[in-house]
Amino acid sequence: MFDYDEYERECNKIRKDNEEYLELFEEDLKNSGLSPKTINRHISNVDFYINEYLLREEPLPMDYGTSRLDLFLGDFFIRKCMWSTPGTIKSTAASIKKFYKCMTDHDKIKRSHYDLLCSDIKENMEQWQDDCAVFNNPDAANPFDWF
Repeated sequence: MFDYDEYERECNKIRKDNEEYLELFEEDLKNSGLSPKTINRHISNVDFYINEYLLREEPLPMDYGTSRLDLFLGDFFIRKCMWSTPGTIKSTAASIKKFYKCMTDHDKIKRSHYDLLCSDIKENMEQWQDDCAVFNNPDAANPFDWF
């Protein structure tokens, strides 16, 4: 039986940890000389991924995100996020990649997990963008057919 209170407790614990990771990420972005607008976009993209997507069905900690990107950008983001475009897929992937590079640099995840994430992005980006374009095409017969 599903225990909602336990789920919420675990999500709150993960959100607290994620807050620390996002602060670390923000500090690294500031130190790299990015503009405040760019920093905010990266933080917002990553916050949505680790605090919304990874917690929506079960409480998954940040490090699980290195293996969930295809499910996120190749399906959920396209179908559920009204702002999904081929461009936002690319910028969201870039933000997530930067975040996990930061986590690797600070020994929060294994380098091999980061490398798999990078490989996933490289191998799937074109397909994610194509699928998003088809899904967003009002002339398509039924964009849900391919899901």
